[in-house]
Amino acid sequence: MCDLDGCGDQSHLPEIKVKPEDRRLFLKGLASLPLASVLAFPELSQAAAAKLDNVSIKLADGTEVSAAIALPKAEKAPTVLLIHEWWGLNDQIKAVAAELAEMGYVALAVDLYGGKVGTDAPSAKALMSAVDGDKATETLVGWVDYLKNHKQSNGKVGTMGWCFGGGWSVNASIATPVDATIVYYGYVTQKADQLKSLKGPVLGHFGTQDQNINKEMVGGFEAEMEKAGKKDSLSVNWYDANHAFANPTGARYDAEDAATAWKRTTEFLKANLS
Repeated sequence: MCDLDGCGDQSHLPEIKVKPEDRRLFLKGLASLPLASVLAFPELSQAAAAKLDNVSIKLADGTEVSAAIALPKAEKAPTVLLIHEWWGLNDQIKAVAAELAEMGYVALAVDLYGGKVGTDAPSAKALMSAVDGDKATETLVGWVDYLKNHKQSNGKVGTMGWCFGGGWSVNASIATPVDATIVYYGYVTQKADQLKSLKGPVLGHFGTQDQNINKEMVGGFEAEMEKAGKKDSLSVNWYDANHAFANPTGARYDAEDAATAWKRTTEFLKANLS
């Protein structure tokens, strides 16, 4: 797993550079920057995250759960549910939501930690381990329903998650029908009897150097999808990269592969949600 210092030695990685003037204009809301550049700088992520509004729904037992939403200019638009990494709902995930809104999507970044965010590896692991599976499922189903019925929604929903959130992206799509599912290096150990419930296609991004989310696990997922009759709806992409290769704040970030994965992600969303 990654921690706040990264996922290993980062001395070999090229620095992400943003001109000072571009950063100033972005912070003033007068310019756009590539998503990787925004995510790499805390003050830029914070500025992007500030564009979102907080929303909430209630679960069956009366518990209130929250999320952050970014809205596009269009009156009707496809929607995307974003599920955070093991850190929790931080500015990085909110910044991705802001980027999707700029691209024309209603983007909702959910919070499965009740407002808490990990500040180091032990605290992030503790938060992740404390998640109640049934409550998380109910929460995600509730948010999918929220998006389907949002006044700006065209009725279509996609789920997207990273690591911890990647596995939950699949779980959410199993629990309630959605039109597209995206997994960034998440645990994919679901079985065929569960996967039969999937409505839309699944796009996966995985790194060949990942020691945990590896060829064996993903191969097993492919086999289970085939058993479920979903072989043709699964697209698995491998990158010569490690876990968290799409996270510019981590030491295993791979700019080229992250850009390729993002291009495939946005094309997948456009093809299945428009």
